Amino acid sequence: MTRRTAALLTPIEALGRVILHALAEAGRAALMLRAAAGWLVRGRWEFRETIRQINAIGVDSVPIVLITGLFAGMVLAYQTARQLLTYGGAGFVGGLVGLSMAREAAPVFTAITAAGRVGAGIAAELGAMNVTEQTDALRVLAVDPVRYLVVPRLVAAAFAMPGLAMLANVVGSLGGFLVATSVGLSSSAYTLSLQQFLLPYDVLAGLVKATCFGVIIAAVGCFRGLSAAGGADGVGRATTGAVVTAVVMILVVNYFLNLIFF
Repeated sequence: MTRRTAALLTPIEALGRVILHALAEAGRAALMLRAAAGWLVRGRWEFRETIRQINAIGVDSVPIVLITGLFAGMVLAYQTARQLLTYGGAGFVGGLVGLSMAREAAPVFTAITAAGRVGAGIAAELGAMNVTEQTDALRVLAVDPVRYLVVPRLVAAAFAMPGLAMLANVVGSLGGFLVATSVGLSSSAYTLSLQQFLLPYDVLAGLVKATCFGVIIAAVGCFRGLSAAGGADGVGRATTGAVVTAVVMILVVNYFLNLIFF
């Protein structure tokens, strides 16, 4: 083999290793989710731990979701109201803000915010348990870590995320109302436009998207955490990887969900 051929093979080998590593991780994640689904079907999951996780994922995330949703609605209204008022489109402002919040801004912004807070927290917590061999101790006690650690977080995220997205919807529409009326739009025009263009289906579809995003955040956080190794440095890598992977998957899945729903 010539030196030039060897030089060409090196990038190909590196790419192949990356692809094989990604496929191996996807396979392990699929096995984890299959085991979690098995426990859910059998109805054997930790109820108290699920309630605790709903509180940690949902209730503790309310302040940051309020801020995110409020300013998202305010920015949408500010950018659209000034332009539409210039061209005589005042009757579209409320509907545009409401549709944007229900379909995209509320579920996506809430999910990305949760990925940074909740996903990182799950990965750090389970990663610390894994590197300190607490998960091995559970197996010694005949307790499946997937049942005790993964399933409650998946269920909690699936329940909490739609509620957070709905909260972002409400405060975002309210923020849009305040900004739109402050730049010259009448309150009745905003309200009528919102009622005319925003349908229950749009809100429901956004909540379904939020549920999918919650499952993604919890699943990625759990997988990264349970795969952590190498002490504190490994926990840090798992936490960073959980956030990055969850955000990328949210954006990718969001595109395909839009194709399905809208």
